[in-house]
Amino acid sequence: MAQFAVHRNPSPQSKARVPFLLDVQSDLLADLGTRVVVPLCPASAMKGKLVKTLMPTFQIDGKAYAMLTPQLAGIERQQMGAEVADLSARRAEIIAALDLLLTGI
Repeated sequence: MAQFAVHRNPSPQSKARVPFLLDVQSDLLADLGTRVVVPLCPASAMKGKLVKTLMPTFQIDGKAYAMLTPQLAGIERQQMGAEVADLSARRAEIIAALDLLLTGI
């Protein structure tokens, strides 16, 4: 599993609302049994209520998804679904969202 990889959400309870999980954990901690993830939901579900820096949007399979940074969570590695995209090219935006959440800057 790699930092900034997008995985399918395998949870039957939440995958309709949050189809993807963005792995934001450093690869230096790959041996841990958990990963830190941020849910990705369809941007249209946010009805224009996106805070640009805190909740950037990304194209996955031709559709826009919003990073729900305030819902940062930990998940067991074995519960991660299949990898479907790599957002490492958008690293600066992802880190900016995490910085705003954690430091207010």
